[in-house]
Amino acid sequence: MRNLVAAFVLAATLFGCNRSDPIVVIQLHPNKPDIMYVATNDYIYKTRDGGQTWRNLSRGMSYSRVIAMAIDPVYPATVYAGTKGDAVYKSHDGGQRWASMRAGLDDATITSVVNQFLFDPADAQHIFLATTMGVFETKNGGEQWTKKMEGMKEVLMVVTLGMDPARPSILYAGTSGGVYKSIDQAGHWEKVNNGLVPSDMLKTSRALNVTSILVDPYEPDTVYAATLAGLYKSTDAGKAWKRIGAALADQMIVAMVLDRTRRGVIYITGRDGVHRSENAGATWKLVNRGFVTTNIRTIAQSATDPMVFYVGTNGSGLYRSKDAGETWEVMPAIRDKP
Repeated sequence: MRNLVAAFVLAATLFGCNRSDPIVVIQLHPNKPDIMYVATNDYIYKTRDGGQTWRNLSRGMSYSRVIAMAIDPVYPATVYAGTKGDAVYKSHDGGQRWASMRAGLDDATITSVVNQFLFDPADAQHIFLATTMGVFETKNGGEQWTKKMEGMKEVLMVVTLGMDPARPSILYAGTSGGVYKSIDQAGHWEKVNNGLVPSDMLKTSRALNVTSILVDPYEPDTVYAATLAGLYKSTDAGKAWKRIGAALADQMIVAMVLDRTRRGVIYITGRDGVHRSENAGATWKLVNRGFVTTNIRTIAQSATDPMVFYVGTNGSGLYRSKDAGETWEVMPAIRDKP
């Protein structure tokens, strides 16, 4: 019977019955596991029952594609959405109504891409923004934004931001040209590309596209940088980088998660699925059991159960693992509740 069900799911997918829009963002509620948001290429959806039913929350927004989302860690009913083409939106009621928050974002930024939000753990009104026109900062929950690019002269496109959880004044920016570091919360940036970008490419604006940069919560001097050309690791707070994961078949890393409860456990995703390392990147295991397709766009670890992970795919829907990635189950199709 199990084989018959699997064959039916595969056939449905191949004939288009189980197809879905690409899932580009998964945002999980910090303390209510049944509440989560996802963004597809077209809409934002929310579930309040663990994915059994979904509600389209994009009414009142523009038709610009949502690239990033964030939930206020102190007041989770407050939600932020970053778009491709229409800057930042904010909701105070869990996504029912949205307001544009673009004061201080220059015209070019409004029509560019908002890639990521990063909260100051000491103040949820203090947020950093990674965009294709640079880093921006707000100290009042998005009411006013200020550009923070001093020292970052060679690049414009900032794809991702990482914060040292032990020392929140230390930030890392993953850009189209490598990694920059700030020790004063984006007051000034310095390039930290030693070993990361070949010397003959240092001056090019697209030397290396960094897709995710994360600081190890157990060893704050250890930093991981996922790129479209491989995975890198620094053990001295960005002074020098070494290539890891060279044996991975696909070096295009799209997303990365550091397990918050297990030291040295890393997940990366890309076109060939999910890889997990349990020894700080020394070796890797492919953990794709249960996937119909393996083109993974995004991954998230549950805030309430560290064994639960979610991934969004590039066409076969949303999946959940309850055993830290060993097996995956497809979740109900994401469509608007009638």
